[in-house]
This record gives sequence, structure tokens and C-alpha cells, in this order.
Amino acid sequence: MSQQKAILRANGFTFKQFFVAHDRCAMKVGTDGVLLGAWAPVANVHRVLDIGTGSGLIALMLAQRTAESVQVDAVELDAAAAEQAQENVAASPWPGRIQIHQADILEWTTGCEQRYSLIVSNPPYFAPGSDCATPERASARYTGALTHEALLGCAEQLITEDGFFCVILPESAGSALVEIALQRGWHLRFRTDVADNDTRPPNRVMLALSPQAGEQLLDRMTIRGPDQHYSEAHCSLTRDFYLFR
Repeated sequence: MSQQKAILRANGFTFKQFFVAHDRCAMKVGTDGVLLGAWAPVANVHRVLDIGTGSGLIALMLAQRTAESVQVDAVELDAAAAEQAQENVAASPWPGRIQIHQADILEWTTGCEQRYSLIVSNPPYFAPGSDCATPERASARYTGALTHEALLGCAEQLITEDGFFCVILPESAGSALVEIALQRGWHLRFRTDVADNDTRPPNRVMLALSPQAGEQLLDRMTIRGPDQHYSEAHCSLTRDFYLFR
């Protein structure tokens, strides 16, 4: 049994309250997903939507961070990833609160009657180009049919008037998304630029957009401090999830 357990853990990532298997997912558990799941604003959230859930990581993190009454819908195009996400949810402390939907978000949106006070996505951000090892990885990495304009369009149809739509992207892609969103009537409410350390420019940005205007908060976070240990800001943000923090 102990050997079987060790093999299982080699195929995924253990957090404080749940385990995420990801061996059948094109995109594995990574820093971007953990940051977004820990950062997205959850105050007064009633229902959550995770677009492109992959292994279910962000959906599980948001279930941990929200009240028992909050339901989480998670949409994933790839059948193998959606099946693994469902298994991860079933093994978690919140199997009754998270619903995995294996679907194309562009089609799923048209039939959805729910509205969400928080929508999150760790979206594809590369323009179609060089080949990936598998079609599944290409779908997860490249925007393809799910352009950022199309993603905003889905969010516009599904978000509540005072809700937040949150993404994490490379800094240049995130800034471009903000420009598009402002032209479409969104308001930028929160922005955190993320750098590896104090000597490097930000290479990631986390954004919270809303249909409703309000206070705008902009800040910067580094992953590691001068000693190359994780920074206090990073540890504070993720300590409810990572082991040994």
C-alpha cells in the first residue's frame, strides 16, 4: 500500500487539505494556478465558475476558501482532464460543492442559466504556432478558438453585475487584455504584477475585472526575496495551501 501511495503522489501534488492528480492533464499543477486560486477575491461570493479547470486545482482552492453554501462550476474541454478533475473533486473534502462539466465553454455558455459572482480562468495565452507534443497540450497552451476576446464575451454573459472576472497571464498579454476589456465596458478593479524577484521585471499579472466601477487597487509581488527563499508576500498568500509553509 505504501508503494502504491508513493506512486500516486508522484503523479500529482499534495496540498494541505486536498491532493491533485494531474498525470492525465495536458497542463500540470503550477505556480500560476496556485497564485490565482489563492488571490482571487472571494468576499460575498455566492457562486463560482472556473473556465478551463484542467485538473480542478483552482476550483478546489476556491471551494476551500469559500463558505459551505457556495457552489463551484468548473468547465473543461478535454475529456481526460475533466475525468481526472472529477476524480480529484470526489476525493476532496468538497465533493458536493464542485460540479465538473466536460464541454466547450463557448457552447456551454449559451445554455447556462446561472450567473456567477466570481469567474476565474488560467487561460491559454500563446498564439497558435509551433507544434506541441500532443493536441491536448496545444489546446491548453494556445488560444485557438478561445481568444481572449471570446473569453471576455463568455464572462460578460455569465457574470453578475457586481461580480469579478479574474485571470493570470504573462504581463504583456494581461496588459493587452485590460485594453480590450476597458473598450468593452469592463472596469479594472485589482491588478497584481508578479516578478520572480526584486531585480527582475514582472513576468505575470493577476487581474480582477468587473462590470461595476469601484476602487482600483494595484500592487506588485515577488516570488522570492534577496536570499532566494520564498518572499513573505508569497508565503502569506499561499500558506493555507502549500505544505511546510
